Amino acid sequence: MKIGFVSLPLYGHLNPMTTLARRLQSRGNDVVFIGVPDVEPFARAAGLFFVPYCEKEYPLGTITDEWANVSKLHGQEVLNYTFQHLSPGLTEAALKHLAKTIADAGVDALVLDTAHFFIELVPMSLGIPYVHVWNVLNIDFSGTTPSCLLPGMPDITPEGLARNIEGLEWMGSLLAPIAQLAVPFAEKAGLQIDWSDPSATTSKLAVVSQTPKELDFPGIPWPPQFHHTGPFHDNKGREPVAFPWERLNGKPLVYASMGTLVNGLDDVYKTILAVFRSRPEFQLVLSIGRNVKPESLGPIPLDTILVPSAPQIELLRRATLCITHAGMNTTLESLAQGVPMVAIPIGYDQPGAAARIAYHGAGELIELESLSVAVLAEAVHKVQTIPSYRAKARYFQEVIMNTHGLDLASKIIEKAFACVESSEAAGEFAGLSRS
Repeated sequence: MKIGFVSLPLYGHLNPMTTLARRLQSRGNDVVFIGVPDVEPFARAAGLFFVPYCEKEYPLGTITDEWANVSKLHGQEVLNYTFQHLSPGLTEAALKHLAKTIADAGVDALVLDTAHFFIELVPMSLGIPYVHVWNVLNIDFSGTTPSCLLPGMPDITPEGLARNIEGLEWMGSLLAPIAQLAVPFAEKAGLQIDWSDPSATTSKLAVVSQTPKELDFPGIPWPPQFHHTGPFHDNKGREPVAFPWERLNGKPLVYASMGTLVNGLDDVYKTILAVFRSRPEFQLVLSIGRNVKPESLGPIPLDTILVPSAPQIELLRRATLCITHAGMNTTLESLAQGVPMVAIPIGYDQPGAAARIAYHGAGELIELESLSVAVLAEAVHKVQTIPSYRAKARYFQEVIMNTHGLDLASKIIEKAFACVESSEAAGEFAGLSRS
């Protein structure tokens, strides 16, 4: 069986998705990675066979140019812009070209990025088995907990549950531009879909999330095919990132990054730098991306290392604290190294990840609207001096180490596809769940 992988063409999705594909390949599976041309370097770095599609709509460099527009946005405006101006084009191109691409590549089964909404309609129309993968934080469609796209902690009062439902309705309105493409495709393909059910097209074989069960909010009624596995990273199969290692001076290291997408808010970096101007006992490594000019940030503390990108996992191994946007990959990579966090969520699923960091005591949460030098300095001091934060981060380090997320996810996917070929494998498949 040849397994095809399809992911959103973004760093935070491609890094875990190519790592998972590489692990399945290392286990003897025939794997191919399908994507727009900008995806090729990620697939090649992971040692994966790459098949391009949508070359006309998305020639090389298009993703970087188009998605640069979200770098200065935050909160709901990030999501509004993404689902109105960016995601519909990707979905439309996938619905147009994916069927021919997988046929030409001889693909028998698909592993799909769940956040690449509605592209599962293609394998549904062809009768090809598929599983879903949450590279970002999994969304609770039941309304039991707040949507991860919005800030909020679990609240089971009638008022809290009502807010959760309102959040889901709002999310449905966000998806409307993509749904307008999906519905006619499904109708033309003769698919009978209950569009009032947000899980109607979700894989019935397996849904795999790299979020550990212990990190998620409790009480969510996940369906039986849903599996928390733990992170998909091993610090291999990525393009190398240059870093001036000789500048590390042995002081306690603080690593700070606002990720690769919504990372263009100068004031956030200025605030971080201001805090560490008065904390010379620490050395700060600040990754600012490519949407901020270093000269716009003011004077840089002498020991601070300012870079456009960083070898994140290697630095986290040396760090005592991570200041983060709470993207799912940075969150999990920090916890995998036992590093507590100060989370400053900017957009997308970051509010949900930051809420879980704070809920479980692995760090402090600062809403962007509340960010100031004094607020950040206090949060940094708390996380650095109160032992419970590091103890909880190390608890999650043990959880992640003992779960072996990559292998568990690979086994679940293999058994899911084995169920298609042999129903007797279903019992063995069910026994792999950690949820």
